[in-house]
Amino acid sequence: MLILDRIGKIYPNGVNALERFSAEIRLGEIVAVIGGSGCGKSTLLRAIAGLDRATSGSVTLDDVTISAPHAEIGVIFQEPRLLPWLSVADNIGFGLSDLPAEVRREKVARALARVGLTDKADAWPRELSGGQAQRVAIARALVPQPEVLLLDEPFSALDAFTRRDLQDHLLDLWADTRPTLVLVTHDVDEAVVLADRVLVMRPRPGRLFAEITINLARPRDRNSPLFANFKRRVLTALDRSLDRSEPDRDAKSTTGEAMWW
Repeated sequence: MLILDRIGKIYPNGVNALERFSAEIRLGEIVAVIGGSGCGKSTLLRAIAGLDRATSGSVTLDDVTISAPHAEIGVIFQEPRLLPWLSVADNIGFGLSDLPAEVRREKVARALARVGLTDKADAWPRELSGGQAQRVAIARALVPQPEVLLLDEPFSALDAFTRRDLQDHLLDLWADTRPTLVLVTHDVDEAVVLADRVLVMRPRPGRLFAEITINLARPRDRNSPLFANFKRRVLTALDRSLDRSEPDRDAKSTTGEAMWW
């Protein structure tokens, strides 16, 4: 289990980015973190990844405290961040250098097939479209089979059609090994189509405002009335998160769901 216990982050310039953020994320669960710009979503993700140490509180994975990058935690950023001097295949296999060459080639070939890029194995990153490059980034993050995969707005720079295609593709890949996914997004539709739970943050400083369980079966019909209802719930929570008279929600309670009528 991934446990976020009262995480706080104050930067050296005095900016209070996060305050008392707590959540428990179960193995294999998909959790979306959503909120307005500047509410600390990316700061939270970097703390979970061990890329930026929290000022207070702790992150633990299976009772191990995370204070630096960890082999069981992968990260996908908004930009693919492929290594331009390596081929597509070598980018995917970059984190498998400790494996025998034959095993590495087999894993890379399987990953290329799963993301539909077998014909691009020898291509250079500059020869890929934005959607293809992000598929390579997803394959690179998943091929070592991390226990937790963190995604920092991975599809926000893509057009709507490509974004929807990659959302569905991510779910297909997740179903293979079911790692825990923590997705930071500003897209309500994306949060509802992907997540088991949506954590709504409020800004200045960033903290948890509401928790909404998305109990819809997969694959999810984006055009269904139930889907639209969950989108309204998230949008309402986002609106209320800006109202200072509304109290914060406790991540371990059901208050976030009880607020709906």
